[in-house]
Amino acid sequence: MSNYKVTRLDEIEPLDDGRVPMQPVRHHLGITAFGVNGFTGREAGDRLINEHDESAEYDRHEELYVVVEGHARFEIGDETVDAPQGTLVFVPPDAKRTAFAEEAGTSLLAVGAAAGQAYEPGGWEIWTPLNALYQAGDYAGVVEKGREPIEASGYPMPLYNLACCESLAGHKEDAIEHLRAAFERRPQLKELAREDSDLDAIREETGFAEVIA
Repeated sequence: MSNYKVTRLDEIEPLDDGRVPMQPVRHHLGITAFGVNGFTGREAGDRLINEHDESAEYDRHEELYVVVEGHARFEIGDETVDAPQGTLVFVPPDAKRTAFAEEAGTSLLAVGAAAGQAYEPGGWEIWTPLNALYQAGDYAGVVEKGREPIEASGYPMPLYNLACCESLAGHKEDAIEHLRAAFERRPQLKELAREDSDLDAIREETGFAEVIA
């Protein structure tokens, strides 16, 4: 029997990091070849896509947005794109983009990956339930609640974020070891670490110099 899965977008529980709720399609279906998330605006005027670009060296995703239901409005750079149901909007990494629901119940799918690279899941699905603690400055709470699931997942970005929280909470050795694990899986994160103030508390540690070299 083929190992396929079938679901509906509205059957996937959204995750909310305090910005725009996202439906973790990739995580829900176990997709490993590309990233795909869902976004639904309950009311007209709701923001569907956070304003962002994909220009960071460790990211560089091309993204395709598909309006599955309803009517959306995209703002890409200085331009506005009207996007009724069935519209496909492709955005390259460097372009700033956001989107809004023009009518209640508007749903999008976002599909993305970096050109010329094997896809690596970012693991935001693991980090999102912890983000509110991080934003509130409860770094010890992130470590207590998040260490086990983050270590089990092996995703580089949550490991990096855990290291930041451990640095801020005074767990210097743990922070360096989790940075090491994150860099082994995604070396590009070293560029982010060189300027990240969350890591200032461990920057003078011998182990930090070793892992970031």
